[in-house]
Amino acid sequence: MDAVSEESLRRALAEKQSAIDAQGNAVRALKASKADKSELQGAIDALNALKLGKSSLEKKLQAAVTGGGPAEGALTREAFRQAVGNTLERRLFYIPSFKIYGGVAGLYDYGPPGCAVKSNVLSFWRQHFVLEENMLEVDCPCVTPEDVLKASGHVDKFTDLMVKDEKTGDCHRADHLLKDFCNEKLQKDLTITAEKSQELKHVLAMLDDFSSEELGAKIKEYGITAPDTKNPLSDPYPFNLMFQTSIGPSGLIPGYMRPETAQGIFVNFKDLYYYNGNKLPFAAAQIGQAFRNEISPRQGLLRVREFTLAEIEHFVDPEDKSHPKYLEVENLEFLMFPREEQMSGQSAKIIRLGDAVSKGIVNNETLGYFIGRVYLFLTRLGIDKERLRFRQHLANEMAHYAADCWDAEIECSYGWIECVGIADRSAYDLRAHTEKSKVALVASEKFAEPKEVEKLVITPVKKELGLAFKKRQKNIVEALEAMNEKEAMEMKSSLESKGEVEFFVCTLDKYETIKKNMVSISKEKRKEHQRVFTPSVIEPSFGIGRIIYCLFEHCFYTRPSKAGDEQLNVFRFPPLVAPIKCTVFPLVQNQKYEVVATAISRSLTAAGISHKIDVTGTSIGKRYARTDELGVPFAITVDSTTSVTVRERDSKDQIRVNVEELAAVMRSVTEGQTTWADVWSRFPHHSAGSTNESED
Repeated sequence: MDAVSEESLRRALAEKQSAIDAQGNAVRALKASKADKSELQGAIDALNALKLGKSSLEKKLQAAVTGGGPAEGALTREAFRQAVGNTLERRLFYIPSFKIYGGVAGLYDYGPPGCAVKSNVLSFWRQHFVLEENMLEVDCPCVTPEDVLKASGHVDKFTDLMVKDEKTGDCHRADHLLKDFCNEKLQKDLTITAEKSQELKHVLAMLDDFSSEELGAKIKEYGITAPDTKNPLSDPYPFNLMFQTSIGPSGLIPGYMRPETAQGIFVNFKDLYYYNGNKLPFAAAQIGQAFRNEISPRQGLLRVREFTLAEIEHFVDPEDKSHPKYLEVENLEFLMFPREEQMSGQSAKIIRLGDAVSKGIVNNETLGYFIGRVYLFLTRLGIDKERLRFRQHLANEMAHYAADCWDAEIECSYGWIECVGIADRSAYDLRAHTEKSKVALVASEKFAEPKEVEKLVITPVKKELGLAFKKRQKNIVEALEAMNEKEAMEMKSSLESKGEVEFFVCTLDKYETIKKNMVSISKEKRKEHQRVFTPSVIEPSFGIGRIIYCLFEHCFYTRPSKAGDEQLNVFRFPPLVAPIKCTVFPLVQNQKYEVVATAISRSLTAAGISHKIDVTGTSIGKRYARTDELGVPFAITVDSTTSVTVRERDSKDQIRVNVEELAAVMRSVTEGQTTWADVWSRFPHHSAGSTNESED
């Protein structure tokens, strides 16, 4: 339901409450005056009718604000999350790290099936991106010297605002407390006015743009306290999220555990460009661990202190951001949420990718191409396309240097979760490392014939800048030299007409007054044999743990046992990511069947198919239920020495396959060369009753 409907429901509810109050007063007045019994009963009936109307409005409003179901929808969502979490921990997909010592918030261990799912996701990521695009894969250290992260801006700016419980000293992330308060009010307090609802939604939209003072003022205005103790909170202050360390025994080389893998690629650009034959475009990729010292980690795998990132840095000529394979994805249609729709209170809508690029909603073809490839990657993993959207960053979310940014957001029981960021970061990173390291991270385009070109020349007058700005001179020189042609010519025009101009210096985060004698800006004609430039970078960055958790939720469902007396858990993983591709069950504990099962196991191993043999004496039905709960797509029941039954997990359909053909059939269906529907049409069908599939 859209925002207009929600607003009208809140107004109607307020009017209904006013009518109830007035009718309640009328009933009390009639009782006080000892009015006629029939008149009093009529007034009471009218009051009850109004209360029923209010209840109906409350249910509609609850459905509007929670995005589904009646008032108990939120509870159902939490119950679903609990069921998924319990199953994942009990079947050892993942568990809290150091559990026997009480665990540490934000740290988790993947168990055997979790490791297998993660390995399969990363294997498909390499196939879908690295192999498909001929990317250059690197593997860089987790420990990073301070100079690198100083240049990238992480040392100074990689912070969240934190508040402390003034009595216990417990720390909380300030924006999360405000966000939780607003969401709680919007979703559970049906008495707030339409105006208050709009105010809270505006706060949520502007959350990323609040300064520490503005955030603190809102926390005080709404009376927000520490969530566990209800104690008062300190004013917000910045906390750097990087884990600090020192390199070497002397402790003289400061370093950090990397907060992202991208910087390792940027600092190696020169060597990678040479390795690629000094040609653009090209992409480098890296899978590795990253570390963020989260203030108050929560939401399981969604917000952790150590996690796996898979990042791509696609280097491209800033004057040509076309992509040769763009036509392969331009006809894809999926949910997109451009910033205009967000600002006007609309919802995400299905848009053809080619239309989004041609209309300028998506900045360029290369960015659009990667958005399309990310969509295909996630949906082939098993993410529900109805619960996947691409949301464009609002202006207040984007870094000053970014040309355009989109997040692939997946809906789960925690709401819409950012799982992949796809950003056009312009040339910021390579320029920052060039400036800090004094090594030119540039590319070149050689001309067939020398060209006469008009070059922009920006010459800061360092003496005048030094006198005026003292220690800030370096920041201002860097900002002046980084101006593009449009910015520079606008400054030149303003200086000539007014003698001074207000200039925003991003590294100081404020405006400074630049006077005419402080900088010279001109254009000069030169003959050049080549064009030297700093490449732009398009960066898709994948949070693997977040994707996997959303995949767990999207694949989880329950179904009744055959007897109908219990609900059985199932993960409907596609064979591509399933932790085990098939199980092998001898129907009964019989030596001849176990010999066949062992031979089948050897053939499956030779074919590279992960599997598990279950020779326990329990019923086939119970063994099916155990493997369904692990998300195993196929179960092979050995009930003959020459042929076997193959059961598909979700349909429970069964076919007969000769033992000699089995490994080839399993390989083709688990690797996606054929579908279960193809196999079902080719082989004899088998009745479930003859293998005694009892679920109890």
